Amino acid sequence: MSEYLTQEDMEQLEPASRMFPSPIPTQVVSNGEFMPGAQTRAQKEVQKRISAAASTLAPRHGLSRRDFLASAAGMAAAFAVMNTVYGHLFDVGPAEAAVPDAARARADALSDQFIVDLHTHFIRDDAGPGLEYFVQLRDKTRKRRENPKLPDRPATLDDLHLGTYVREIWLDSDTKIAALSGAPSDIEKDWLVPNDAIAEARRRINRFAGSRRLLSHFIFTPGQPGWLEEIDRGIETLKPDAWKGYTIGDNTHKDISRYPWRMDDEKLAYKAYEKFAKAGIRNVAVHKGLYTQSDEQKFPRLKEYARVDDVARAAKDWPQLNFLIYHAAYRYTGDGEPKIALAEFEKTGRMEWVSDLAEIPQKHGVTNVYADIGASFAACCVTEPNTAAAMLGILVRGMGHERVIWGTDSIWFGSPQWQIEALRRMEIPDDMCRRHGFLPLGPAGGAVKSAILGANGGRLHDLEPVRHADLMEQHKASYRAAGFVRTNRAYGFVRKAA
Repeated sequence: MSEYLTQEDMEQLEPASRMFPSPIPTQVVSNGEFMPGAQTRAQKEVQKRISAAASTLAPRHGLSRRDFLASAAGMAAAFAVMNTVYGHLFDVGPAEAAVPDAARARADALSDQFIVDLHTHFIRDDAGPGLEYFVQLRDKTRKRRENPKLPDRPATLDDLHLGTYVREIWLDSDTKIAALSGAPSDIEKDWLVPNDAIAEARRRINRFAGSRRLLSHFIFTPGQPGWLEEIDRGIETLKPDAWKGYTIGDNTHKDISRYPWRMDDEKLAYKAYEKFAKAGIRNVAVHKGLYTQSDEQKFPRLKEYARVDDVARAAKDWPQLNFLIYHAAYRYTGDGEPKIALAEFEKTGRMEWVSDLAEIPQKHGVTNVYADIGASFAACCVTEPNTAAAMLGILVRGMGHERVIWGTDSIWFGSPQWQIEALRRMEIPDDMCRRHGFLPLGPAGGAVKSAILGANGGRLHDLEPVRHADLMEQHKASYRAAGFVRTNRAYGFVRKAA
């Protein structure tokens, strides 16, 4: 059992596959790194209204409720409901949900957008006991299937492996290129995906696609025995596209994490940076944030490693490297916490750790610090989307839209398509812009959103836009022609209903 998600915690959770199959999750989904908040009153209202919309609109489209919810029109209806409950934050017209083919036409027009997701996961085939919370997805729940030709079957751990990953990332979303990441542990068997398996997945997927569709991270672990030699082995044999580190050390077993580290530690972390720079592999992703109030109470010694006061000096001392701060250092994912973050912002104009990160480029004169919005954007969107808008405003104002990068933390949230649509449609409210000096995010295909969704990640990794002729696109076309549609399924955990 994970030392973070205790047996008592697990008794409060259930597989996210049991959620109402909404196009947009109606609860926060956890991958096991944090305890998700309970479904709020607003989220219950969103779910109720989406269900009612499906009952009303599905017949107009000649679809079942479930097929409607899996369609572009169902996605549009869900965002329209979000606007009703939370205020007008998403660009969606009334015709998109009500008029057959209107939403599909919009979706088709945007489907070629260059989208680079630098923050994705799946789980290793031989998960150890420390990852037992994923094994508990083997329950009696029957999986929901959108295609009637596919039989129902019990949920299994296999749904967190490579096959599901390929379907959710490339066949059920507009993602063009993704980076596969992992998470380390002080217990070897409890690594989410070992470095060799990440590299092998890259080889298999790129061979399957006939083009460069998957990038690989190499997880580095300052302080662990043999960690520098392991970096040397990675450079020599695995040739990763980027590096990934967790400054809190063992994120699975936070209570016994033995090797936390700071990014500005000259005697430790700088030894890794020297090797990275010499190898010419310049992108260094670092997990920060997702450190709830409960975390602070349970693991107070790790707080100094979760925050971002170590980023600026590392960036200044190593200008030849790019530091990609994951989750944008956003920390509030527990019960009621997105509202806490919004209340803090409305009172002070700041958001703890996110504002600190956003101010680094201007305060310290560096251009090599980036903010990844994986998990944090998704969690805010489904709990309090005004918090998501404020977070984006803070990051874009402070760092420039050229240094905000797209990540979804999928496949925990299921297909990343709803997150892509959320960013495409989101606009910062006018009054928020006026009070805080934010600029509008603009249209789905405009400069700001195109940069965040793909151009920034493409520039960091010297990527070329994907050509339509590659085999992945051909597989996607065949998949769609066979009648397969998005499942609206998620793969992490949600809180049980009270």
